[in-house]
Amino acid sequence: MADKPYTYVQDVPIDGDVYRQIVDRIGDRPVDGCLLHLCVRQADGGLRYIDIWESEEACTRAFDERIHPAVYSVFKEIGFQPAGEPGVERLELLDASGSMIVAGAAR
Repeated sequence: MADKPYTYVQDVPIDGDVYRQIVDRIGDRPVDGCLLHLCVRQADGGLRYIDIWESEEACTRAFDERIHPAVYSVFKEIGFQPAGEPGVERLELLDASGSMIVAGAAR
């Protein structure tokens, strides 16, 4: 039986410039197991991630191997020490559609 997609929303206390630095460190190669990652700016200037992963295990592996090393290296460089990992609100994925998703599947 296949794992269910792991979907969540996470609000992070960084701005677009810090986000860009992190993304640059992660690199252009797709992150294994990530089906969709959206980053949107909130009214307070912070960012919100909306992610869909193949499974929670794939998400954990990607954070351990690629995402957290990039995040922590940027944070160290800019002298930012968050109080801890931002909370995650888990979502139940019912459907994902749209031309952006279809175009991404063709890659």
